[in-house]
Amino acid sequence: MTKAADNSPYQKPSVAVTGASRGIGHEIVKEFHTSGWEVFTLARTPFSEVCPWAEGIVKHIEVDLSDKASIRAAAKSLHRQLAGRGLNALVNNAGISPKTEDGGRLSATATTLETFQRVQMINLIAPLLLTQELLDPLEQARGSIVNISSIAGTQVHPFAGAAYAVSKAALSALTRELAYELADRNVRVNAVSPGEIATSILSPGTEEMVERDVPMKRLGNPQEVAEVVSFLCSAKSSYINGAEIPINGGQHL
Repeated sequence: MTKAADNSPYQKPSVAVTGASRGIGHEIVKEFHTSGWEVFTLARTPFSEVCPWAEGIVKHIEVDLSDKASIRAAAKSLHRQLAGRGLNALVNNAGISPKTEDGGRLSATATTLETFQRVQMINLIAPLLLTQELLDPLEQARGSIVNISSIAGTQVHPFAGAAYAVSKAALSALTRELAYELADRNVRVNAVSPGEIATSILSPGTEEMVERDVPMKRLGNPQEVAEVVSFLCSAKSSYINGAEIPINGGQHL
């Protein structure tokens, strides 16, 4: 992975990743750390013991992405840790996908207003609020924002519920709007749209669906998502703006 240009040749490029404690988010964090970036993690849980670097505990910020005050406090904490330096990348990875009591797909008509609003807050509004709060250091470093959307944002999914799908479709639209708006401030905004990725929270029946619907006939690996995210934050993608890259083995075709 090519390191992004920072405001000083003596500084590591820096990245903030939400939802970094497990799954795709944790793999993204490992990819950046291995590539020599300074990694700030934001999650509702304490620093994970499975993270392979000791210094990460002081660069971990606990945040409740369903609460505006908590998000703003986390952004202020990150500002303090940056100490006037730029932020090269923001990866909005955190998201929730509520299920029925038996673990099934939660339809639109069965979703309570409170659940619907909570999903939009975490999956859509939190990325916008973090972008607003961290825009100055991102602009200072000519940084990059990557939003983690989903295949569910473009087609009805057998496991992802309606509230989740709506939030991811809106996140894709927000990506386009921010890309257009921030281009003249030298901040690029892109998204990736994973399909069926091998994590600990796969729904029962996923493997059968993959065999039926994915031309490559296999699950994706979280590392395959992390590598695309790192590319979009690097100088190698310097003229990519407002794009959404599907990572699904052709499931969308």
